[in-house]
Amino acid sequence: MSIIFNEQAKTFTLQTAHTSYQMKIGNLDYLLHLYYGPSICDADLNYQIMQYDRGFSGNPYESRDARTFSLDAQPQEFSTQQQGDFRTTSIEVVNADGSYSFNGKVSRFTIREGKYQLDTLPCTFAKEDERADTLEIVLTDQISSVEVILLYSVFEKADMITRAVKVVNKGTASIQLKKIMSVCLDFLNGLDMDLVSLPGRYGQERQVERQKMTHHIHTIGSVRGSSSHQQNPFVVLCGREATEDYGKCYGFSLVYSGNFLAEAELDQYDQLRLVMGINPKQFVYEIKPGEQFEGPEVVMAFTEHGFTGLTHLYHDFYRTNLCRSKFVSEVQRPVLINSWEAAFMDFDDVKLVEIAKAAKNMGVDMLVMDDGWFGKRDDDNSGLGDWVVNEEKIKGGLHKLVEQINNLGMKFGIWFEPEMVSEDSDLYRAHPEWAMQIPGRHAVRSRNQMALDMSRKEVQDYLIQSVNAILDDANIYYVKWDINRSLADIWSNVLSADKQGEVYHRYILGLYRVMNEIILTHPDILFEGCSGGGGRYDPGMLHYYPQYWVSDNNNPIDRLKLHYGTSFVYPISTMGAHISDSGRFVPLRTKAVVAMCGTFGYELDASKLSEEEQEICREQSDLFRKYYPIIFGGDYYRLSNPFEVGNMTAWQHVTKDKAESLLSVVVTNLTCNGPQEYVKAKGLIPDAMYRINNGEQVLSGAALMYAGLPIDREVPEYSSFQFYLKQI
Repeated sequence: MSIIFNEQAKTFTLQTAHTSYQMKIGNLDYLLHLYYGPSICDADLNYQIMQYDRGFSGNPYESRDARTFSLDAQPQEFSTQQQGDFRTTSIEVVNADGSYSFNGKVSRFTIREGKYQLDTLPCTFAKEDERADTLEIVLTDQISSVEVILLYSVFEKADMITRAVKVVNKGTASIQLKKIMSVCLDFLNGLDMDLVSLPGRYGQERQVERQKMTHHIHTIGSVRGSSSHQQNPFVVLCGREATEDYGKCYGFSLVYSGNFLAEAELDQYDQLRLVMGINPKQFVYEIKPGEQFEGPEVVMAFTEHGFTGLTHLYHDFYRTNLCRSKFVSEVQRPVLINSWEAAFMDFDDVKLVEIAKAAKNMGVDMLVMDDGWFGKRDDDNSGLGDWVVNEEKIKGGLHKLVEQINNLGMKFGIWFEPEMVSEDSDLYRAHPEWAMQIPGRHAVRSRNQMALDMSRKEVQDYLIQSVNAILDDANIYYVKWDINRSLADIWSNVLSADKQGEVYHRYILGLYRVMNEIILTHPDILFEGCSGGGGRYDPGMLHYYPQYWVSDNNNPIDRLKLHYGTSFVYPISTMGAHISDSGRFVPLRTKAVVAMCGTFGYELDASKLSEEEQEICREQSDLFRKYYPIIFGGDYYRLSNPFEVGNMTAWQHVTKDKAESLLSVVVTNLTCNGPQEYVKAKGLIPDAMYRINNGEQVLSGAALMYAGLPIDREVPEYSSFQFYLKQI
């Protein structure tokens, strides 16, 4: 059992292959956090907590004259509310009597085999041949009869710990939940720690930012109705000395697709608290007697091997324990071409077949018909919500078009944006009340579209029925599921005025239900997520999609930074990446090298490429297929940082047995008479010999890692190199 309870010391110790996590039922039955880090034996680490009389830090009444015990200075596993702890809280609840208070103490616990699951939210799972153990600790407020259930699952071999929380109302009257954090982690000293996050904007998602912890509350979050382009529900706390390969790193990844919040607070005593969960802005949730509320899961990892070590833990775990799609590992994904940048909405069935025929010569396996195939949809001002094929464009219907594409030996994919509605649409004219709009106020438009109220069951049922009708009508192999605006006008016509604070979360719950009914019931369809690019790229989405569109920005040089930041937590196999016309000074081969750091495809008009360009694309498509097992199943290494001044960006994929590797380089900054550049590999066997690009040159792993390979200087701007290394 990877979870041990020491009855004498009253400690819980969670053990993974290389880490330990310990907490203790402490003074007055408060649950105290003791340790998270490299493996230790089952020892009581309570000796680390020093207790002093802290001025202006209150003492629980039950402690009587023990002025040295204050929750304001104790490392807690789930911080209380209004109990003398003035740091950021894990919970804010308004009790039936109007009081703002939660005094949770350990009342019971259970340890069991198996992974906990959530009823309303996606979460990770244990594989059939994998052991996971669960610890459930109940904190009870004896006055209000509110219970908080803390859930922990330990994946020993994977070196991962997951956490979730439930709030249960055991009282006789309703309570209002205003804040609930899924994780609270207190470090006894955080003065020497940094906070790493992935901020960005549309077209520049998941850039990397590292900041020194100071005596403030450092806040990262989204209030846009989704995890957003601007922030990502993933943070790292790391030692000041941490680099790619060395140093302590703690990762926190929230499995949720809506508004989120992460707060890191360095307090007056240099203690550091990290909380993460649903953003409390415009969040007020009623819990009636006997009901419970589930908070989303947080996936935690610790390593002493720097950012690369943390990346490998998350990549391996999310590849195998997050998404159930057969396209994760059982079925190789096709090379696709998307119609968007080729034709936008100006196409018909003849144009699509023309693109498909040309793409076939490029080694493409699948044509994807993007926006513009349904309703009255010639631009982005109308038609959303009317999921009926426009037979003026697609003559003879979808089934006939798909047959034509299939007869070319190609698969067929299609685009949807289910969550949105245009005012100029049959759906809106029939059901204007289905769109979110605050009564008496003009709607906030974005792309002239409004958000459907996904909290309404009839909206969910309509989308399930209409999307499934399309998917079941023809031989659809792939679906791109998009959302192209942030949420505003947060209002639901089916909820009373005092329950409008539930809309943000109910929207996400409704979306998950729709995805469950569409995606999980179509296991043979490859689904890819998109939100104006990467505006909702999070683990909650990856529970359903094996891949997500990284960004609408296809410029290959910008993509170097986009892929770099995204790779900190999300596997390469999840990163949607295409070759497009963007970056016209960048060679086609370089665009292909960049797109191979992802799912690989094309976003251009194949019919306008020359025979020479089509042949180059065919070669690159074949190379991607050849390297597919290395890219999608191997370990990923960031060999350089594109945010730092340098002349090249390099990365590497290495198979688990270290027998094969693909090392890629893009020259980004040519300088006159500059120094000779060398790229040093990682992850190889030092005393093994590797043949380079199937040629005569053979070098040891040690030479490749410590001396490196020279990069030609006399090359055109934005040239690229790939080195295929095979052990002999």
